[in-house]
Amino acid sequence: MLSHVFIGVNRFDEAFVFYAGLAELLQLELKFCDTKDEWAGWVKPGVPRPLLVIGRAFDGNPATPGNGQMTALLAPSRAIVERCYEAALAAGGRCEGPPGLRPQYHAHCYGAYFRDLERNKLCVCCHEAK
Repeated sequence: MLSHVFIGVNRFDEAFVFYAGLAELLQLELKFCDTKDEWAGWVKPGVPRPLLVIGRAFDGNPATPGNGQMTALLAPSRAIVERCYEAALAAGGRCEGPPGLRPQYHAHCYGAYFRDLERNKLCVCCHEAK
């Protein structure tokens, strides 16, 4: 369904460290990193798409978080949801909802919500039963 998700950042070096930590916990591999043009992308091993991409806005204007926009990343377990949330906050992210069940979505939806260093809203979630 998705080709890629692009998250605009202004401070690429800091954003790269933040997202690389999440990608490692989510078992994603770095597909490319271009420090000259300041963008990078991750994928699941052996799968070309979808890509999670961070980078500067292509129009040259500052990247800004959108109201009502959120990127949700799939975790293989509830423990990984918790580890990603802890890593995000330790790296300077801001809590938007601690790890826990979200039964309003479905019985097994377990997620955590946070903002990255530039206030982009992210969710890491697992849809498997405990």
